[in-house]
Amino acid sequence: MALSSPEATNLNTAKIPENPSSPCSIHLQKLPHLTDYLPNLKPLPNPLEKNTLYHPPAGFYINQSEVVLGKIIVDLSADSEAVSSHSPQVAYNRAGPRWQVFFEPKDIKAAIVTCGGLCPGMNTVIRELVVGLWEMYGVRQIYGVTAGYRGFYSRDPIELNPKLVHNWHKLGGTALETSRGGFDLNKIVDAIEHHGFNQVYIIGGDGTMRGAVNIFNEIQRRKLNIAVAGIPKTVDNDIGIIDRSFGFQTAVEMAQQAINAAHIEAESAVNGIGLVKLMGRSTGHIALHATLSSRDVDCCLIPEIDFYLEGEGGLLEFLEKRLKENGHAVLVVAEGAGQDMIPRTEAQKEERDESGNLVFLDFGAWLKSELKNWWTRDHANELFTVKYIDPTYMIRAVPANATDNLYCTLVAYSAIHGVMAGYTGFVSGLINGNYAYIPVEEVAHARNEVNTKDHKWAWVRSVTNQPDFVKP
Repeated sequence: MALSSPEATNLNTAKIPENPSSPCSIHLQKLPHLTDYLPNLKPLPNPLEKNTLYHPPAGFYINQSEVVLGKIIVDLSADSEAVSSHSPQVAYNRAGPRWQVFFEPKDIKAAIVTCGGLCPGMNTVIRELVVGLWEMYGVRQIYGVTAGYRGFYSRDPIELNPKLVHNWHKLGGTALETSRGGFDLNKIVDAIEHHGFNQVYIIGGDGTMRGAVNIFNEIQRRKLNIAVAGIPKTVDNDIGIIDRSFGFQTAVEMAQQAINAAHIEAESAVNGIGLVKLMGRSTGHIALHATLSSRDVDCCLIPEIDFYLEGEGGLLEFLEKRLKENGHAVLVVAEGAGQDMIPRTEAQKEERDESGNLVFLDFGAWLKSELKNWWTRDHANELFTVKYIDPTYMIRAVPANATDNLYCTLVAYSAIHGVMAGYTGFVSGLINGNYAYIPVEEVAHARNEVNTKDHKWAWVRSVTNQPDFVKP
Protein backbone atom coordinates (compact mmCIF):
# COMPACT_ATOMS: atom_id res chain seq x y z
CA MET A 1 0.00 0.00 0.00
CA ALA A 2 1.33 3.42 -0.90
CA LEU A 3 2.21 5.61 2.05
CA SER A 4 2.13 9.37 2.35
CA SER A 5 5.52 10.91 2.93
CA PRO A 6 6.76 10.36 6.49
CA GLU A 7 7.39 13.35 8.68
CA ALA A 8 10.89 14.24 9.71
CA THR A 9 12.44 11.93 12.31
CA ASN A 10 13.71 14.96 14.21
CA LEU A 11 10.35 16.13 15.47
CA ASN A 12 11.61 19.30 17.08
CA THR A 13 13.38 20.98 14.16
CA ALA A 14 10.54 21.29 11.68
CA LYS A 15 10.55 24.80 10.23
CA ILE A 16 7.50 26.63 9.02
CA PRO A 17 8.35 28.61 5.87
CA GLU A 18 7.58 32.29 5.97
CA ASN A 19 5.64 33.96 3.21
CA PRO A 20 7.57 37.10 2.25
CA SER A 21 4.36 38.83 1.18
CA SER A 22 2.69 38.12 4.52
CA PRO A 23 2.72 40.95 7.09
CA CYS A 24 3.66 38.58 9.93
CA SER A 25 5.61 35.35 10.32
CA ILE A 26 4.38 32.17 11.99
CA HIS A 27 5.66 30.98 15.35
CA LEU A 28 4.99 27.28 16.02
CA GLN A 29 4.53 26.50 19.70
CA LYS A 30 6.96 23.76 20.69
CA LEU A 31 5.15 20.52 21.43
CA PRO A 32 6.90 18.28 24.00
CA HIS A 33 7.99 14.87 22.76
CA LEU A 34 9.36 11.80 24.53
CA THR A 35 12.56 12.04 22.46
CA ASP A 36 13.29 15.42 24.09
CA TYR A 37 14.63 13.51 27.10
CA LEU A 38 14.77 9.93 25.75
CA PRO A 39 16.78 10.47 22.53
CA ASN A 40 17.34 6.76 21.89
CA LEU A 41 13.66 5.96 21.30
CA LYS A 42 13.14 4.52 17.84
CA PRO A 43 10.13 5.35 15.67
CA LEU A 44 7.95 2.56 14.31
CA PRO A 45 5.49 2.37 11.40
CA ASN A 46 1.97 3.24 12.43
CA PRO A 47 -0.06 0.06 13.23
CA LEU A 48 -3.00 1.61 11.39
CA GLU A 49 -1.24 0.45 8.20
CA LYS A 50 -2.07 -3.14 9.19
CA ASN A 51 -5.54 -2.37 10.53
CA THR A 52 -7.92 -4.16 8.16
CA LEU A 53 -10.72 -1.71 8.95
CA TYR A 54 -8.82 1.48 8.17
CA HIS A 55 -6.99 1.29 4.84
CA PRO A 56 -5.46 4.78 5.27
CA PRO A 57 -5.68 6.73 2.01
CA ALA A 58 -3.00 9.04 0.66
CA GLY A 59 -2.87 12.18 2.78
CA PHE A 60 -4.32 10.37 5.80
CA TYR A 61 -1.30 11.03 8.01
CA ILE A 62 -0.61 14.50 9.36
CA ASN A 63 2.74 16.04 8.47
CA GLN A 64 4.79 17.96 11.02
CA SER A 65 4.49 21.05 8.83
CA GLU A 66 0.68 21.17 9.14
CA VAL A 67 -0.35 23.74 11.74
CA VAL A 68 -3.45 25.45 13.09
CA LEU A 69 -3.28 29.22 13.54
CA GLY A 70 -4.22 30.60 16.93
CA LYS A 71 -5.94 33.60 15.36
CA ILE A 72 -7.72 33.74 12.02
CA ILE A 73 -8.87 37.35 12.13
CA VAL A 74 -6.11 39.81 11.25
CA ASP A 75 -6.38 43.55 10.73
CA LEU A 76 -4.39 44.34 7.57
CA SER A 77 -4.70 48.11 7.87
CA ALA A 78 -1.37 49.92 7.79
CA ASP A 79 -1.67 51.19 11.36
CA SER A 80 -2.68 47.84 12.90
CA GLU A 81 -0.38 46.41 15.54
CA ALA A 82 0.10 43.12 13.69
CA VAL A 83 1.26 44.84 10.50
CA SER A 84 3.32 47.60 12.08
CA SER A 85 5.24 45.32 14.44
CA HIS A 86 5.35 42.23 12.18
CA SER A 87 4.42 40.22 15.26
CA PRO A 88 4.45 36.47 14.57
CA GLN A 89 1.27 34.47 14.29
CA VAL A 90 1.13 31.77 16.95
CA ALA A 91 0.43 28.31 15.54
CA TYR A 92 -0.09 24.82 16.97
CA ASN A 93 0.56 21.36 15.59
CA ARG A 94 -2.46 19.93 13.85
CA ALA A 95 -3.93 16.89 15.60
CA GLY A 96 -4.28 13.53 13.92
CA PRO A 97 -2.49 10.27 13.13
CA ARG A 98 1.23 10.33 12.35
CA TRP A 99 3.13 8.07 9.97
CA GLN A 100 5.46 7.06 12.78
CA VAL A 101 4.64 5.99 16.33
CA PHE A 102 6.78 5.43 19.42
CA PHE A 103 4.77 2.71 21.18
CA GLU A 104 4.31 -1.00 20.45
CA PRO A 105 0.61 -1.75 21.07
CA LYS A 106 1.43 -4.97 22.94
CA ASP A 107 3.59 -3.00 25.39
CA ILE A 108 1.07 -0.24 26.12
CA LYS A 109 -0.61 0.01 29.48
CA ALA A 110 -2.91 3.03 29.46
CA ALA A 111 -4.55 4.82 32.39
CA ILE A 112 -7.59 7.12 32.22
CA VAL A 113 -8.62 9.42 35.09
CA THR A 114 -11.36 12.02 35.58
CA CYS A 115 -10.91 14.84 38.10
CA GLY A 116 -12.93 17.77 39.45
CA GLY A 117 -16.62 18.48 38.95
CA LEU A 118 -19.02 16.78 36.58
CA CYS A 119 -19.58 17.83 33.00
CA PRO A 120 -21.74 16.41 30.18
CA GLY A 121 -19.63 14.14 27.99
CA MET A 122 -17.13 12.78 30.53
CA ASN A 123 -18.33 9.22 30.01
CA THR A 124 -18.22 9.69 26.24
CA VAL A 125 -14.56 10.74 26.40
CA ILE A 126 -13.72 7.70 28.56
CA ARG A 127 -15.60 5.40 26.21
CA GLU A 128 -13.92 6.77 23.10
CA LEU A 129 -10.45 6.58 24.65
CA VAL A 130 -11.06 2.90 25.41
CA VAL A 131 -12.62 2.08 22.04
CA GLY A 132 -10.05 4.12 20.10
CA LEU A 133 -7.05 2.51 21.79
CA TRP A 134 -8.57 -0.96 21.46
CA GLU A 135 -9.94 -0.83 17.91
CA MET A 136 -7.48 1.47 16.15
CA TYR A 137 -4.18 0.53 17.78
CA GLY A 138 -4.85 -2.91 19.25
CA VAL A 139 -4.17 -1.92 22.85
CA ARG A 140 -5.43 -4.52 25.31
CA GLN A 141 -4.30 -3.12 28.66
CA ILE A 142 -6.52 -0.12 29.46
CA TYR A 143 -7.34 0.89 33.03
CA GLY A 144 -9.58 3.42 34.72
CA VAL A 145 -8.32 5.25 37.80
CA THR A 146 -11.24 5.94 40.13
CA ALA A 147 -11.79 8.89 42.51
CA GLY A 148 -9.65 11.44 40.69
CA TYR A 149 -5.97 12.09 41.36
CA ARG A 150 -6.09 10.43 44.79
CA GLY A 151 -7.20 7.22 43.12
CA PHE A 152 -3.73 6.66 41.66
CA TYR A 153 -2.30 5.89 45.09
CA SER A 154 -5.35 4.98 47.19
CA ARG A 155 -7.30 2.53 44.98
CA ASP A 156 -6.69 -0.29 42.56
CA PRO A 157 -7.37 0.64 38.93
CA ILE A 158 -10.21 -1.11 37.12
CA GLU A 159 -9.71 -2.84 33.79
CA LEU A 160 -11.65 -1.38 30.86
CA ASN A 161 -12.67 -2.82 27.51
CA PRO A 162 -15.11 -1.87 24.72
CA LYS A 163 -17.81 -4.25 25.95
CA LEU A 164 -17.76 -2.74 29.45
CA VAL A 165 -17.93 0.89 28.24
CA HIS A 166 -20.33 0.22 25.36
CA ASN A 167 -23.24 2.33 26.67
CA TRP A 168 -21.32 4.85 28.79
CA HIS A 169 -21.88 7.69 26.32
CA LYS A 170 -25.59 7.53 27.17
CA LEU A 171 -24.93 8.20 30.86
CA GLY A 172 -24.32 11.46 32.69
CA GLY A 173 -21.52 11.91 35.21
CA THR A 174 -18.41 9.73 35.18
CA ALA A 175 -18.44 5.98 35.64
CA LEU A 176 -14.87 6.22 36.98
CA GLU A 177 -16.03 8.51 39.81
CA THR A 178 -14.29 11.79 40.49
CA SER A 179 -13.13 14.00 43.32
CA ARG A 180 -11.47 17.32 44.00
CA GLY A 181 -8.08 17.68 45.63
CA GLY A 182 -6.01 14.68 46.65
CA PHE A 183 -3.07 15.79 44.51
CA ASP A 184 0.18 14.36 45.89
CA LEU A 185 2.75 14.51 43.10
CA ASN A 186 5.24 11.94 44.30
CA LYS A 187 2.56 9.45 45.31
CA ILE A 188 0.85 9.82 41.95
CA VAL A 189 3.99 9.37 39.84
CA ASP A 190 5.19 6.53 42.09
CA ALA A 191 1.82 4.81 41.54
CA ILE A 192 2.03 5.34 37.76
CA GLU A 193 5.45 3.66 37.82
CA HIS A 194 4.26 0.90 40.14
CA HIS A 195 1.32 -0.02 37.91
CA GLY A 196 3.47 0.12 34.79
CA PHE A 197 1.35 2.73 33.02
CA ASN A 198 3.12 4.27 30.02
CA GLN A 199 0.19 6.31 28.67
CA VAL A 200 -1.83 8.54 31.00
CA TYR A 201 -4.97 10.37 29.85
CA ILE A 202 -6.16 13.07 32.27
CA ILE A 203 -9.65 14.58 31.93
CA GLY A 204 -10.30 17.74 33.94
CA GLY A 205 -10.45 21.51 34.21
CA ASP A 206 -7.76 24.15 34.65
CA GLY A 207 -6.84 22.96 38.16
CA THR A 208 -6.54 19.40 36.87
CA MET A 209 -4.40 20.61 33.97
CA ARG A 210 -2.07 22.38 36.40
CA GLY A 211 -1.69 19.03 38.12
CA ALA A 212 -1.01 17.41 34.74
CA VAL A 213 1.80 19.92 34.18
CA ASN A 214 3.44 18.84 37.44
CA ILE A 215 3.00 15.14 36.62
CA PHE A 216 4.51 15.65 33.16
CA ASN A 217 7.47 17.60 34.59
CA GLU A 218 8.15 14.94 37.24
CA ILE A 219 7.97 12.14 34.68
CA GLN A 220 10.38 14.12 32.53
CA ARG A 221 12.72 14.66 35.50
CA ARG A 222 12.74 10.94 36.21
CA LYS A 223 13.27 10.26 32.46
CA LEU A 224 10.37 7.81 32.31
CA ASN A 225 9.00 6.53 29.01
CA ILE A 226 5.47 7.67 29.89
CA ALA A 227 3.33 10.00 27.77
CA VAL A 228 0.83 12.32 29.43
CA ALA A 229 -2.15 13.82 27.57
CA GLY A 230 -4.83 16.12 28.93
CA ILE A 231 -8.39 16.51 27.70
CA PRO A 232 -9.73 19.86 28.95
CA LYS A 233 -13.08 19.65 30.71
CA THR A 234 -14.98 22.59 32.10
CA VAL A 235 -18.68 23.13 31.74
CA ASP A 236 -18.07 26.86 32.34
CA ASN A 237 -15.98 27.04 29.14
CA ASP A 238 -13.35 29.06 30.99
CA ILE A 239 -10.23 27.30 29.61
CA GLY A 240 -8.36 29.49 27.17
CA ILE A 241 -6.94 28.93 23.66
CA ILE A 242 -9.49 26.26 22.64
CA ASP A 243 -12.78 27.22 21.00
CA ARG A 244 -14.86 25.55 23.68
CA SER A 245 -14.81 22.73 26.19
CA PHE A 246 -16.82 19.57 25.66
CA GLY A 247 -20.20 19.66 27.43
CA PHE A 248 -20.59 23.41 27.01
CA GLN A 249 -23.22 23.24 24.27
CA THR A 250 -25.19 20.67 26.27
CA ALA A 251 -25.07 22.99 29.28
CA VAL A 252 -26.42 25.91 27.24
CA GLU A 253 -29.17 23.70 25.84
CA MET A 254 -30.19 22.53 29.32
CA ALA A 255 -30.07 26.09 30.66
CA GLN A 256 -32.87 26.91 28.23
CA GLN A 257 -35.22 24.70 30.21
CA ALA A 258 -34.50 26.61 33.42
CA ILE A 259 -34.94 29.97 31.67
CA ASN A 260 -38.19 28.81 30.09
CA ALA A 261 -39.52 27.70 33.48
CA ALA A 262 -38.52 31.05 35.02
CA HIS A 263 -40.24 32.89 32.20
CA ILE A 264 -43.48 30.95 32.65
CA GLU A 265 -43.42 31.47 36.42
CA ALA A 266 -42.78 35.20 36.03
CA GLU A 267 -45.38 35.67 33.30
CA SER A 268 -47.99 33.82 35.37
CA ALA A 269 -47.64 36.12 38.38
CA VAL A 270 -48.44 39.75 39.12
CA ASN A 271 -45.15 41.62 39.08
CA GLY A 272 -43.29 38.32 38.75
CA ILE A 273 -39.53 38.00 38.44
CA GLY A 274 -37.92 34.74 37.31
CA LEU A 275 -34.37 34.55 38.62
CA VAL A 276 -32.03 31.90 37.18
CA LYS A 277 -28.49 31.24 38.42
CA LEU A 278 -26.26 29.45 35.93
CA MET A 279 -22.76 28.04 36.28
CA GLY A 280 -19.81 30.36 35.71
CA ARG A 281 -17.43 31.06 38.58
CA SER A 282 -15.09 33.41 36.76
CA THR A 283 -16.70 33.65 33.34
CA GLY A 284 -20.22 34.15 32.07
CA HIS A 285 -20.20 32.09 28.88
CA ILE A 286 -23.14 29.85 29.78
CA ALA A 287 -25.24 32.81 30.93
CA LEU A 288 -24.29 34.79 27.81
CA HIS A 289 -25.05 32.03 25.30
CA ALA A 290 -28.21 30.97 27.11
CA THR A 291 -29.42 34.57 27.05
CA LEU A 292 -28.75 34.89 23.33
CA SER A 293 -30.50 31.59 22.68
CA SER A 294 -33.64 32.07 24.75
CA ARG A 295 -34.91 35.56 23.80
CA ASP A 296 -36.90 35.62 27.05
CA VAL A 297 -34.18 37.18 29.23
CA ASP A 298 -34.51 40.80 30.34
CA CYS A 299 -31.12 41.12 32.02
CA CYS A 300 -27.93 39.04 32.08
CA LEU A 301 -25.33 39.55 34.82
CA ILE A 302 -21.87 37.96 34.50
CA PRO A 303 -18.60 38.18 36.48
CA GLU A 304 -16.91 40.25 33.76
CA ILE A 305 -19.19 43.27 34.23
CA ASP A 306 -19.65 45.61 37.18
CA PHE A 307 -23.19 46.49 38.13
CA TYR A 308 -25.07 48.04 41.03
CA LEU A 309 -28.55 47.80 42.50
CA GLU A 310 -29.62 51.20 43.80
CA GLY A 311 -29.88 54.54 42.07
CA GLU A 312 -30.15 55.91 38.58
CA GLY A 313 -29.11 53.36 35.94
CA GLY A 314 -29.04 50.54 38.52
CA LEU A 315 -30.59 47.10 38.32
CA LEU A 316 -33.58 47.92 40.55
CA GLU A 317 -34.56 50.94 38.46
CA PHE A 318 -34.33 48.82 35.30
CA LEU A 319 -36.45 46.01 36.77
CA GLU A 320 -39.09 48.43 38.00
CA LYS A 321 -39.38 49.89 34.51
CA ARG A 322 -39.58 46.45 32.93
CA LEU A 323 -42.29 45.34 35.39
CA LYS A 324 -44.35 48.42 34.59
CA GLU A 325 -44.01 47.76 30.85
CA ASN A 326 -44.49 43.99 30.72
CA GLY A 327 -45.72 42.92 34.15
CA HIS A 328 -42.84 40.45 34.51
CA ALA A 329 -39.07 40.08 34.05
CA VAL A 330 -36.50 37.30 33.70
CA LEU A 331 -33.06 37.75 35.22
CA VAL A 332 -30.12 35.41 34.46
CA VAL A 333 -27.01 35.57 36.62
CA ALA A 334 -23.74 33.63 36.53
CA GLU A 335 -22.67 32.19 39.88
CA GLY A 336 -19.54 34.35 40.03
CA ALA A 337 -21.39 37.62 39.38
CA GLY A 338 -21.71 40.19 42.15
CA GLN A 339 -19.59 38.31 44.69
CA ASP A 340 -18.06 41.55 45.97
CA MET A 341 -21.55 42.88 46.74
CA ILE A 342 -22.39 40.16 49.28
CA PRO A 343 -21.42 40.96 52.89
CA ARG A 344 -19.12 38.31 54.35
CA THR A 345 -16.78 37.75 57.26
CA GLU A 346 -13.00 37.81 56.98
CA ALA A 347 -12.99 34.03 57.38
CA GLN A 348 -15.45 33.63 54.51
CA LYS A 349 -13.25 35.82 52.30
CA GLU A 350 -10.37 33.35 52.71
CA GLU A 351 -12.31 30.06 52.61
CA ARG A 352 -11.26 27.69 49.82
CA ASP A 353 -12.56 24.36 48.53
CA GLU A 354 -10.53 21.17 48.00
CA SER A 355 -9.43 22.37 44.57
CA GLY A 356 -7.99 25.55 46.06
CA ASN A 357 -10.72 27.80 44.64
CA LEU A 358 -12.24 30.57 46.74
CA VAL A 359 -15.62 29.48 48.07
CA PHE A 360 -18.37 31.61 46.54
CA LEU A 361 -21.54 32.59 48.33
CA ASP A 362 -24.88 32.06 46.64
CA PHE A 363 -25.38 35.28 44.71
CA GLY A 364 -28.75 34.11 43.40
CA ALA A 365 -30.20 33.54 46.87
CA TRP A 366 -28.74 36.85 48.09
CA LEU A 367 -30.17 38.75 45.12
CA LYS A 368 -33.58 37.17 45.64
CA SER A 369 -33.57 38.46 49.22
CA GLU A 370 -32.47 41.93 48.09
CA LEU A 371 -35.24 42.08 45.48
CA LYS A 372 -37.86 41.19 48.07
CA ASN A 373 -36.49 43.81 50.50
CA TRP A 374 -36.55 46.43 47.76
CA TRP A 375 -40.18 45.73 46.82
CA THR A 376 -41.35 45.66 50.41
CA ARG A 377 -39.65 48.99 51.02
CA ASP A 378 -40.81 50.82 47.89
CA HIS A 379 -44.06 49.03 46.98
CA ALA A 380 -45.42 47.74 50.27
CA ASN A 381 -49.02 47.34 49.13
CA GLU A 382 -48.40 45.78 45.70
CA LEU A 383 -48.19 42.11 44.77
CA PHE A 384 -44.74 40.77 43.94
CA THR A 385 -43.04 37.40 43.62
CA VAL A 386 -39.55 36.11 42.84
CA LYS A 387 -39.09 32.53 41.63
CA TYR A 388 -35.48 31.44 42.04
CA ILE A 389 -34.18 28.53 39.96
CA ASP A 390 -30.70 27.02 40.36
CA PRO A 391 -30.31 24.16 37.83
CA THR A 392 -26.55 23.66 38.39
CA TYR A 393 -26.52 19.98 39.24
CA MET A 394 -29.28 19.15 36.76
CA ILE A 395 -27.23 20.71 33.95
CA ARG A 396 -23.82 19.25 34.65
CA ALA A 397 -25.08 15.71 35.38
CA VAL A 398 -26.91 15.07 32.08
CA PRO A 399 -25.50 13.06 29.15
CA ALA A 400 -23.92 15.02 26.31
CA ASN A 401 -26.06 16.01 23.35
CA ALA A 402 -25.22 14.96 19.78
CA THR A 403 -22.88 17.89 19.10
CA ASP A 404 -20.90 17.39 22.28
CA ASN A 405 -20.78 13.61 21.78
CA LEU A 406 -19.16 14.16 18.39
CA TYR A 407 -16.68 16.61 19.92
CA CYS A 408 -15.85 14.15 22.73
CA THR A 409 -15.16 11.40 20.20
CA LEU A 410 -12.84 13.47 18.03
CA VAL A 411 -10.97 15.10 20.91
CA ALA A 412 -10.39 11.64 22.46
CA TYR A 413 -9.15 10.16 19.20
CA SER A 414 -6.91 13.18 18.67
CA ALA A 415 -5.34 12.59 22.08
CA ILE A 416 -4.71 8.93 21.26
CA HIS A 417 -3.03 9.75 17.93
CA GLY A 418 -0.82 12.34 19.64
CA VAL A 419 0.30 10.00 22.41
CA MET A 420 0.99 7.17 19.98
CA ALA A 421 3.19 9.57 18.00
CA GLY A 422 5.27 10.15 21.14
CA TYR A 423 3.94 13.56 22.04
CA THR A 424 3.51 14.24 25.74
CA GLY A 425 2.59 17.11 28.03
CA PHE A 426 -0.14 18.31 25.66
CA VAL A 427 -3.90 18.66 25.42
CA SER A 428 -6.06 18.13 22.37
CA GLY A 429 -8.77 20.61 21.52
CA LEU A 430 -10.50 22.72 18.90
CA ILE A 431 -8.80 25.89 17.70
CA ASN A 432 -10.74 27.87 15.12
CA GLY A 433 -12.68 24.75 14.17
CA ASN A 434 -9.62 22.52 13.73
CA TYR A 435 -8.22 19.94 16.16
CA ALA A 436 -4.78 20.77 17.45
CA TYR A 437 -2.19 19.87 20.10
CA ILE A 438 -1.41 22.52 22.69
CA PRO A 439 1.29 22.36 25.39
CA VAL A 440 -0.53 21.55 28.64
CA GLU A 441 1.35 24.25 30.53
CA GLU A 442 -0.03 26.87 28.19
CA VAL A 443 -3.60 25.60 28.61
CA ALA A 444 -3.28 25.33 32.39
CA HIS A 445 -2.71 29.08 32.73
CA ALA A 446 -4.82 30.43 29.87
CA ARG A 447 -8.18 31.95 30.74
CA ASN A 448 -11.21 32.36 28.53
CA GLU A 449 -13.15 35.31 29.87
CA VAL A 450 -16.04 37.01 28.14
CA ASN A 451 -14.75 40.00 26.20
CA THR A 452 -17.36 42.63 27.00
CA LYS A 453 -15.94 44.87 24.28
CA ASP A 454 -16.61 42.50 21.39
CA HIS A 455 -19.69 41.90 19.28
CA LYS A 456 -21.05 38.99 21.32
CA TRP A 457 -21.65 41.07 24.43
CA ALA A 458 -23.08 43.81 22.24
CA TRP A 459 -25.55 41.24 20.95
CA VAL A 460 -26.60 40.44 24.51
CA ARG A 461 -27.23 44.13 25.17
CA SER A 462 -29.28 44.40 21.99
CA VAL A 463 -31.38 41.35 22.92
CA THR A 464 -32.05 42.37 26.54
CA ASN A 465 -31.89 46.18 26.23
CA GLN A 466 -30.33 46.17 29.69
CA PRO A 467 -28.39 49.17 31.00
CA ASP A 468 -24.60 49.32 30.80
CA PHE A 469 -24.47 49.98 34.56
CA VAL A 470 -22.08 52.91 34.17
CA LYS A 471 -22.83 55.30 37.03
CA PRO A 472 -23.69 58.82 35.91
